[in-house]
Amino acid sequence: MSHATPLLPADADAATTYAHLLAALGGLVAGERDAIANLANAAALLYETLPRLNWAGFYLMKGGELVVGPFQGRPACVRIALGRGVCGTAASERRTVIVADVHAFPGHIACDAASASEIVVPLVKDGRLVGVLDLDSPVRERFGEDDGRGLEAFAARLLSASDL
Repeated sequence: MSHATPLLPADADAATTYAHLLAALGGLVAGERDAIANLANAAALLYETLPRLNWAGFYLMKGGELVVGPFQGRPACVRIALGRGVCGTAASERRTVIVADVHAFPGHIACDAASASEIVVPLVKDGRLVGVLDLDSPVRERFGEDDGRGLEAFAARLLSASDL
């Protein structure tokens, strides 16, 4: 399943890809502070731009747990406890977690059996955990350190533009 946008060459390197994503995100959030609107457009942008994804979206902190927010892909798990699965681990440790093979990750929550790898970036605004950005791929070892840095910059730009 490939969702690469025609605006980005299929062989674009990570720096080009994430520069394109940041520029496109800037256009989408310009003049808009609504968090749900911005998160929805950001999820669609990631899903349509990055190749080999089967899920792209957000979980938001509500009542001490992560609750599914705007996303693209198959229906998702609704609630995730802090410290549980890849999303809960990234949230509780407040660090980006890259998993090459989700089936080898202790406590992995399989919302979509097709997922093979995952990256989760915590969303921290003014010292407060507001949620996570979660990307899944049906390809093992899909995500690397370049993706981590690029998605952290993407998340920071999104947080600065949104009322979360």
